[in-house]
Amino acid sequence: MDHSAHRSGVVAIIGPPNAGKSTLLNHLLQQKIAIVTPRPQTTRNRIMGIVTAPGHQMILLDTPGLHEPREEMNRQMVRVAMESLADADVALFLVDGNDRAPARLERRGEEYRGYLDGIRCPVVLALNKIDLLAPEQLLPVIDWYRRLHDFAAIVPVSALTGAGVEALTAELVARLPEGPQYYPDDLPTDATERFIAAEIIREKIFLLTRDEVPYSTAVIIDAFEEGEGNRPVVIRATILVERDSQKGILIGQGGRMLAAVRTSAAADIGRLLDCRVRLTLFVKVSRNWTGKKSVLRDLGLA
Repeated sequence: MDHSAHRSGVVAIIGPPNAGKSTLLNHLLQQKIAIVTPRPQTTRNRIMGIVTAPGHQMILLDTPGLHEPREEMNRQMVRVAMESLADADVALFLVDGNDRAPARLERRGEEYRGYLDGIRCPVVLALNKIDLLAPEQLLPVIDWYRRLHDFAAIVPVSALTGAGVEALTAELVARLPEGPQYYPDDLPTDATERFIAAEIIREKIFLLTRDEVPYSTAVIIDAFEEGEGNRPVVIRATILVERDSQKGILIGQGGRMLAAVRTSAAADIGRLLDCRVRLTLFVKVSRNWTGKKSVLRDLGLA
């Protein structure tokens, strides 16, 4: 293999919920394009990140977490993740290395095999969150995954601290085909500013609300008006919920919860766009929207 040749291709990041896929993507890009929360199943859409360096360009696809779907939206999320593999030159299977209880691993083994056995490209395993493990705790986990599947490589990493990420990148790049640079040096993603703004708003809902509310919300950008000169960008967005009670929680007493979401989201969007942002949010009840294909289609999930 000629390692001096320029390499380029698609790396699909797949794995169970809450393993740190979006955190790893943001670390590789050295900027935040994917939202991150402590809750599982935060990512719903496929998000593309582009890492350009001397000698290679990795096109990274961050995907929803693989899980047992019970509703239409969840089925579509798993479909999005698995269909990303059709475009991939390499699959990066990312798991939480700290999730190592023997009984739980054995229970998940059959599920993981079901996903892994259908992958036709090389699969690199990344054991994430090693910053939470002592070396002697990591070795049995590596052995268990080595028996699970014939991975092209197994790399312990910490997406949070960056430990092992350089070694992981080398393993991924070595398995990309020779090819040209497809995207400009300064393009980190193909996601639109509207999409990222909607995701940031949704992230704040996940971080600030509780129970089922975050999972029952979606954000639709109604208007995105570019500012001219020193004028702010004006964004108007609708937050969908499924029930009146969820609307009440999201608005909060005296509108305080919605104001907190708006303030936090506007600050992050402003940092992303490097300008002032005027954000207006509306909350609308759309009963059982998570089961409606027409709504999921509008959200890019069907």
